Amino acid sequence: MTPPAHDGPKIVVFGATGYTGRLTAEALAARGISPVLAGRNPAALNELAAALGGARTAVADVADPASVRALLGRGDVLVSTVGPFLRHGRPALDAALSAGAHYLDSTGEGPFIRTVFEQDDRARAAGSTLLTAFGFDYVPGNLAAGLALRAAPEAVRAEVGYFMDHPGTSGGTRASMAGMLFESGFALRSGRVVTERTGARIRSFDVAGTPRTAVSIPGSEHFAPTRSHPHLREVDVYLGLPTPAAQGFRAGSQLAAALAKVPPLKRGLEVALTRTVKGSTGGPGAASRGRTRAWVVAEARDNSGNPLATVTFSGGDPYDFTAAILAWAAQTALGGGLLAAGALGPADAFGLDVLQTAVVEAGWTRHPAG
Repeated sequence: MTPPAHDGPKIVVFGATGYTGRLTAEALAARGISPVLAGRNPAALNELAAALGGARTAVADVADPASVRALLGRGDVLVSTVGPFLRHGRPALDAALSAGAHYLDSTGEGPFIRTVFEQDDRARAAGSTLLTAFGFDYVPGNLAAGLALRAAPEAVRAEVGYFMDHPGTSGGTRASMAGMLFESGFALRSGRVVTERTGARIRSFDVAGTPRTAVSIPGSEHFAPTRSHPHLREVDVYLGLPTPAAQGFRAGSQLAAALAKVPPLKRGLEVALTRTVKGSTGGPGAASRGRTRAWVVAEARDNSGNPLATVTFSGGDPYDFTAAILAWAAQTALGGGLLAAGALGPADAFGLDVLQTAVVEAGWTRHPAG
C-alpha cells in the first residue's frame, strides 16, 4: 500500500470502497483521473485499485482523525463519501480545513449540511472551498432554483421538489435516513435559516404534467441561493412521496420530535437504530439503477406566492448522477475551476452555466417551460 504523496495536488476519495465511493472512483477513472483511494480496509482498497487498473491507496479511519489529516496537502481535493455523515463526517471536513484542501461530500443529511455551511469563515481563511451535498442531494435543485431565479430576479420565494420512480437505496442511505430521524430540520424564513421540523409542510408539484405530492425536508438550497439572490425571503425543499406516505412521514416526524425532547429516550433509540440499520451493505445493482427515473422541479414565486418561473430537469439513477457530478467537480476543482473559497453552493462555486453543462453531461435534461 502506497501512502499519498504530497508532491502535487491530487484527488482523494475517502470511503472509496463503499457503494458511492466506488462509483465515484470509477467515474474519476473514466475521466482519466487516478485518485488516491482511502478507507479503513487495506484488502478492499487493493482490490478496488486493481479493478481500476492501478491506483495509490491509503488507510485512514474516522476513529483516528490524524490518519485522515495525513491524506491531504494544500490544494488537494478531498471527496468524502463516508456516511452517515452525522456520525462519521466531521473528521474529513476538519482535515480539509486544516490542510487548506478543497472538500466535497455526498451527504443528504440536513444537519450535516448546516454544519458545513457554518464553517464558511474558517474555509475562507484557509483558502478552502467546501461543497457539501454535491450529488443528487442537492445539485439539481440548486441548479434549477438558480435558473428559475435568474429568469425571475424579482422573486422572493423559491420552492424545489425532488421526485423518483423505482428508486433503490444503499445501506449508507438507509443509515443516513435513520440517523436524521431525531434531528431538527430547517428552512429559510424571512431571509434567515431557522429550525423547522422536517415534514412540516406538504404540497403538490406539477411533474411532467402530473400532480405529485411532496413533503418538506432540509437541503442545501436553504443556504446556497441567497449568496447570489440576497433578496430571497423563503426557500423550501421537498421530497416527493405518495400522498399517504407523505402524511405518514409528517406524522412520524411529529412523533420523533416529541421523543427527541426526552434525552435518555432519544439516546436509547439512536443506539438501537445504529445497531439495526447498517451502513456498509452495498446498494442497488446496475439493472435496478437503470429503472430509476428522477425529476427536479424549481419554482420562483413572488411575495404573494404567485409563480413567476419554473424550471424542470429529469435524469436517471441518483447514485450514477452523484458519482458523475462528484467526479466532474473534483476534476474541475483540481484544475483551478473554482470561483471562490468558502462554504459554497454548486452555482456559486462553478457558475450557473458551467454547472448546467456539467449536469447535462451527467445525463440530465432540462425540459421546456410548459
